Amino acid sequence: MGAKQENGDPENILPPIEQELSHELDTKVKKYLRGEGANLEVLKDKKLKGQLSVREDLYGISAKAAAKAEKWLMPSKGGYLEAEGIEKTWRIKQDAINHEVDISSAKNQYDIVLPDFGPYTLDFTSSGRYMAAAGRKGHLAVVDMKNMSLIKEMQVRETVRDIVFLHNELFFAAAQKKYPYIYNRDGVELHCLKEHGAVTRLQFLKNHFLLVSINKFGQLRYQDVTMGEMISNFRTGLGRTDVMLVNPLNGVVALGHSGGTVSMWKPTSAVPLVKMLCHPGPITAMAFHPNGNLMATSGKEKKIKIWDLRKFEVLQIIPGHAKTLDFSQKGLLAAGTGSYVQILGDFSGSRIYSRYMGHSIVKGYQIGKVAFRPYEDVLGIGHSMGWSSILIPGSGEPNFDTWLANPFETSKQRREKEIHSLLDKLPPETIMLDPSKIGTVKSAKKKDKPTKKEKEAEMEAVVEAAKGTAIRKKTKGKNKPSKIAVKKKKIVETAKRPFLEKQMEEENVAKKKQKISEEISLPTALQRFARKKATA
Repeated sequence: MGAKQENGDPENILPPIEQELSHELDTKVKKYLRGEGANLEVLKDKKLKGQLSVREDLYGISAKAAAKAEKWLMPSKGGYLEAEGIEKTWRIKQDAINHEVDISSAKNQYDIVLPDFGPYTLDFTSSGRYMAAAGRKGHLAVVDMKNMSLIKEMQVRETVRDIVFLHNELFFAAAQKKYPYIYNRDGVELHCLKEHGAVTRLQFLKNHFLLVSINKFGQLRYQDVTMGEMISNFRTGLGRTDVMLVNPLNGVVALGHSGGTVSMWKPTSAVPLVKMLCHPGPITAMAFHPNGNLMATSGKEKKIKIWDLRKFEVLQIIPGHAKTLDFSQKGLLAAGTGSYVQILGDFSGSRIYSRYMGHSIVKGYQIGKVAFRPYEDVLGIGHSMGWSSILIPGSGEPNFDTWLANPFETSKQRREKEIHSLLDKLPPETIMLDPSKIGTVKSAKKKDKPTKKEKEAEMEAVVEAAKGTAIRKKTKGKNKPSKIAVKKKKIVETAKRPFLEKQMEEENVAKKKQKISEEISLPTALQRFARKKATA
């Protein structure tokens, strides 16, 4: 049997397996297409019609290539909790999840109780394999999450406010009582950054190799960890803040202040790029979506707001308080306060978040930090009595790119990656709100008006050229020196006339504008009482 084509040639029917594969590929192609194609039959311009048809063909080819790459290079699929009947996903406990998952996933559920050193803050590497934990009372630890083995722990015997990994797991920075310190994985102190002062929060820009800190006096500092030089140092002027985060899309640093404003900074500008009033009271937590276009903020008035950073407008207001916020790789939002963690999800694609899961830790424990582990369905919770780990199905990216983040990389691969990242290091000037402008041509500005000195110089040049003009000799009696002087004077006056006329026009326009502004400055009812200038 065969199916007839338009040209009459028979086409063999594909086997059932290949039919299923082609149908699956078609559904994936629809996912990557940019909506419905444009109707080109309406266009009358043949040139434009040809250009648009070529562009539509390119869109189709790129969508097919992306669909094939997803099918063969990203075979794993992420799953979510699915409720049956009247069951609700947020009522499912961690014990029930533990009974259904495999042994390796069940190992990710644990509680580390260290009541003498808390509260704890956490940070994961970009691959999700290593975790750094810091207790407020001086306990620092680096843990291999794959083998669940402790690499190094130490006691610095002073207050530690924050901890962050640098470009890989070999180095990390800790914000201690007076200064931030940089350590290697073996716990050896490498640097003491005294210029930063008493730091409250730390962030690291991996693509730019910049360590960013905000101290208790509101000073924002950028330091290049490759060369060791201070790139910039700004006084924000908005007081002390404990909320700082980096937008993963463009590298812009956002600060949350006690006045309810969020300010966004880059190292090449002494003033904030954006200042937006997000809450009527102090901001307690902030998080950025992995795509960089969504931001979540929480305020003291017990409201969580989801912002669209492309329009700087509120998309959703969620009732509830959050001391810490974090987005997962798949877009789930974790909000922790007190001893309860709530996970919100957007499953419809409408950017409207609803309840997905919830988890209560031991009553009396105070949550200080929540952080999703990359490439795993795991949420790390740092609290006043240690740290915990719970399973959140659907939070992590199921497929990892070994060129970006490889959880199983060897020491040789790590060295190669470090060299490549140093070669591809971006300069601080590339940090901006819209990174798509990099590489574009700057639009030409309108010609600025010439200054008074430039006008005078131009007129003098024309006058000198007029004085040098040769005067034709005439018959006897007409070449007297007095007549030649009169002729030269007329030539100079003729050359000056356009400049003088233009100057008079500008003065008249300025007088008219001044008169209009004086009339506008008074209300309409009082303009008839305005003093009129005497005309000469």
